[in-house]
Amino acid sequence: MTWQVASLAEVSNALDWFGSRGVRISRVGRDMPGSNWHCYPYDPEGHRNEIYYGMEQIGWTGLSKPRAMHERGFRERPPLPQIPEYQEVEKSRGQGVDFNSGFRHPEKMPAKYDVDGILLPRPFKIVRHGPVRLFCRDLKKMEAFYTDIMGFTRTEALTWQGERCVFLRCSTEHHSLALYSIALRKKLGLSPHTTVMSFGVQLATYRQLRAAIDFLKGRGGKFVEIPPALTPGIDYSAHVLDPAGHAVQLYYYMEQVGWNGKPRPKRGRVPARISQWPEAVEPKSDTYTGEPYLGPWG
Repeated sequence: MTWQVASLAEVSNALDWFGSRGVRISRVGRDMPGSNWHCYPYDPEGHRNEIYYGMEQIGWTGLSKPRAMHERGFRERPPLPQIPEYQEVEKSRGQGVDFNSGFRHPEKMPAKYDVDGILLPRPFKIVRHGPVRLFCRDLKKMEAFYTDIMGFTRTEALTWQGERCVFLRCSTEHHSLALYSIALRKKLGLSPHTTVMSFGVQLATYRQLRAAIDFLKGRGGKFVEIPPALTPGIDYSAHVLDPAGHAVQLYYYMEQVGWNGKPRPKRGRVPARISQWPEAVEPKSDTYTGEPYLGPWG
């Protein structure tokens, strides 16, 4: 699980912080490709987190950095300060690196769907990744790790079929991480081979969410019903299994937590079955708030 911080110094300082609290670190340095500086702490049940700064951005050409620019990778704690990326690029330019030699994803599906004015190969666009949900053997210890050591804020907690569920945030979104008792894994009919309940991906609109469900069902996608009560802060969502049995949560909206730090009271009920969803939904006060996706979609 990857969490972004705002500066390279924070990545470096995190090493001292984790070390002072006995947290095991897998690796530290800077990955190439990606160009991101990072460290990898483990949580109490062995899930590996990544704290990172500075992710390579893919521009309008769709090209990644060429391999010839991967020379400044690190496998140890880097001394600070480091040179800026601009200077790295200038050095590569002086060495005659072909900036057009990076990788570009070859889209093989024809762009035939009108997705809100843009032709795309699929009738939807994933605009960001969303919350990670973990099954925990010792939920109390895991909650303490992610709040006390990692610095997440508990938005709310609930009890479902006698088991505690906790929802943690690191920004204005209702939650970026959710923790559940592992006893719920079998009750929900999910794979016994993973402690990940689901991984979220956000679509641009409710219309695209419905289109994505139809698209994936038409290609043999297997959906599982997860009670809406287990995903507060997200109203309509669907869970499709990937070929290895991991659940991917598709959704279009995440509740935003404002200045008072409290989640929305008295949320409306959402139909449990996709077949009962309405054709359109009324916007909430925060439906189009939070970080926007700048585009372009294709």
